[in-house]
Amino acid sequence: MAVIVNLETGRDKQPDALDRLTQLVRDDLDRVNELILQHMQSPVSLIPQLAGHIIAAGGKRLRPVLTLAAARLCGHPGPRAAGLAACVEFIHTATLLHDDVVDESDLRRGEASANVLWGNKASVLVGDFLFSRAFQLMVADGSLRILEILCSASAKIAEGEVLQLMTTNDTATTEQAYLEVIKGKTAILFSAACEVGAVLADRPKSEQEALASFGLNLGIAFQLIDDALDYSAKQEALGKKIGDDFREGKITLPVILAFLRGDKTEREFWRRTLEHQEQKGGDLAEAQRLIAKHNALSDTVQRAAYYGAVARDALGIFPDSADKRALIEVVDFCIRRGH
Repeated sequence: MAVIVNLETGRDKQPDALDRLTQLVRDDLDRVNELILQHMQSPVSLIPQLAGHIIAAGGKRLRPVLTLAAARLCGHPGPRAAGLAACVEFIHTATLLHDDVVDESDLRRGEASANVLWGNKASVLVGDFLFSRAFQLMVADGSLRILEILCSASAKIAEGEVLQLMTTNDTATTEQAYLEVIKGKTAILFSAACEVGAVLADRPKSEQEALASFGLNLGIAFQLIDDALDYSAKQEALGKKIGDDFREGKITLPVILAFLRGDKTEREFWRRTLEHQEQKGGDLAEAQRLIAKHNALSDTVQRAAYYGAVARDALGIFPDSADKRALIEVVDFCIRRGH
């Protein structure tokens, strides 16, 4: 059964930095979208319906764009890059389906989540289907090294999600443990998405490692800013929902810093609301007040700026080009979201 999916969601609303990077890879990205539509089809009608819902809500396609841009940076645009970019997007989308079930999320980018519309069982199984499609694309590419990179990333993503389950509701979580969570659940796919661009171009190991480092540190910075925005008055002023992490009891860096810097009464507040999930009206506002009191948001943004600087430096071995400049601009944009 064919399903029509709008893959242009958000194009006109993209910030300039992302738009410039996307325009550089536009032709290849159109091919990626064709491959996504082609490979999400199934005679089991529920699969393309549910997959189309989550894929259409997929936002900026940042991860596949990074694969395409990394390949261009290394002198290898073309069909192989498009296939691998589609593979990366399927891995990402599968994890979103599974995450929404685990987190019991009702919304995904302002729309009803797939698990609300079709139920948890269907969401998990369609996530599995998309993982399988991703592996089919990897095998079709034929590179054992790329297969190794993306399979390893898929395993580490699962480890990151399990580690997040272990740290949820635990106010004793350290900053190091938190960083391990976001490396696994977010940054490792950024890293793999960039690294495969250099591998398919058969570039030297130094360039492969540089792009892997760029992606990893960009991913860490990206998630740090996302976690800061969940408590940010700036996000609230834009009319976007805040406090999901708080309601779910997730231990993110703003909370870790506020907890460590707080007094006994403040720490009891965090234990009540996050460990015991005893939340009442006004608790989110109090959480925001304590986080602001201890400069936890600004310090989280500073941490992100550090990882952003590491990401920019990783591109230093590449000669100047429009692709390199656009990738650096994306790093800067990700950090600026937190200001």
